[in-house]
Amino acid sequence: MRHPAPWQRRYDNLALLSLLFGIVSQYVFVGNGFNVSVPIFVAAFYGLFFYAVRGRIGGFERWRGQTKSGWLLALPVGLLSLTFAIFADEQFRTLNLFVLPALAAAQTVLLTRNSEKPWFRPRFYGDVLMLALVQPFAYIAVPFGLLANRLLPKPEGGGRRAAGKARRIALGLLLAAPPLLVVIVLLATADRIFGDLIWRLPSLLLRADLFEGVARIAVGAWFALYAFCYLWALLFNRSDPQAAELKRTLWLESETETAGAAEKREPFGLDPLTANTLLICFNAVYLVFAAIQFSYLFGAANGLLPDGAAYADYARQGFAQLVAVAVINLLLLLGGLHAVKRGGPLERRARRLSLSLLVGFTVVMLVSAFSRLALYEEAYGFTRTRLLVHGFMLVLSFVLAVSLIRIWRDRFPLAKTYIAIGLAAYVAFNYANLDRMIAAKNAERYEASGNIDMAYMMTLSADAVPPLLLLRDRHPEGVEGLDVVFASIRGRSEGSGGWPAWNRSKSRALRELR
Repeated sequence: MRHPAPWQRRYDNLALLSLLFGIVSQYVFVGNGFNVSVPIFVAAFYGLFFYAVRGRIGGFERWRGQTKSGWLLALPVGLLSLTFAIFADEQFRTLNLFVLPALAAAQTVLLTRNSEKPWFRPRFYGDVLMLALVQPFAYIAVPFGLLANRLLPKPEGGGRRAAGKARRIALGLLLAAPPLLVVIVLLATADRIFGDLIWRLPSLLLRADLFEGVARIAVGAWFALYAFCYLWALLFNRSDPQAAELKRTLWLESETETAGAAEKREPFGLDPLTANTLLICFNAVYLVFAAIQFSYLFGAANGLLPDGAAYADYARQGFAQLVAVAVINLLLLLGGLHAVKRGGPLERRARRLSLSLLVGFTVVMLVSAFSRLALYEEAYGFTRTRLLVHGFMLVLSFVLAVSLIRIWRDRFPLAKTYIAIGLAAYVAFNYANLDRMIAAKNAERYEASGNIDMAYMMTLSADAVPPLLLLRDRHPEGVEGLDVVFASIRGRSEGSGGWPAWNRSKSRALRELR
């Protein structure tokens, strides 16, 4: 087996130490708040930082005193971190949650000389913000590649091909874990049956508290990923002769891709086997969720509901989470279409099938979300936001339909079609006359249930007058609060100015409300 270079072993160790840092972070923060946990966390971060930048502090400085200024910042950083353990002033504690990371970012940039400007120039703080908030997310896949290399190193000889596939599958599983955790939490909060199933699994298998477990995994994963990626951005903000070799190692290119440096390489993208593994993980979760949704849609879910859950309440909840998951799936779909290498015919066919399944499961979620939102509107009334969400789900359905065409037809102009759909949807929303639709729908709801939110009706424009007048005509005895709504609309419709100030809806409202 070929041994890794010393620099590569160092970066492998950095990935493992970042994972350890995440474990320490969740241990000191989850259930403990911001107390003595803060100085412990700060000490652990700086230990990781000095390991990562060992040998890169000092030396030539473009601006005299940069490194000295960086070392001086250790005093306020240390003192501010200790205030969490000493004092209880909530105002300063809240403020220090922002000041302390800002000082730490400035210090680490100074010590690693990652800004071409001195600390007293505004451009320096722009560089700090870029390095702290933007650049780390460009390296989000790097730690997964390093861990995959460490867990499944490349062998020499005949087992190289099989081991390479195993490493790419492992990378796909690692990449799928963080976003899949977010999706599972969203689905669990969107559907009580699915949520009850998920919450009970750990207690059945491990006798563990899932809420605490999810919190610890989320906190640990966030700090581990961000710390590693931030340090990576500090290390590779400039050109480095090791970057090309490391990039090739991390993305686990096959033998045919790495052979022959003179050959033209494919555009940068995720390995097909890794991408297929990631998609299969998502589709497996969605298969269970879709089965529950079908039972719900056909009215067979009553016996599956957790104790104390009413079917009507169950049906009306979760549409926002389902729409959020649908958007995440659209991003996964676009990534599967444009951020994955072509691979062989079998890999392309598997990816197309996985993406098609993803589209199908997303449609199930949209149908479920659409029906849940309709039930929610029946119970609580119609608003602009709820109608716009209805429209957004319809637009998303068209987007998914054309995306399905693109999955099987490589030359389909997806970007042009997306722009056309977006523009057409925007024009349609403008001409849908939402306020009139809201008034009409709420009037129908009043006829059925006797409930209407007059306070919300007062926020509508003159477009809402015709259906509200019909409501008044159908109830000559009067509808409580309707006269106040008319007075509000009439007052907002009156205005000064000549004929250029004319508006059809306002003019009609003033004429009909006299």
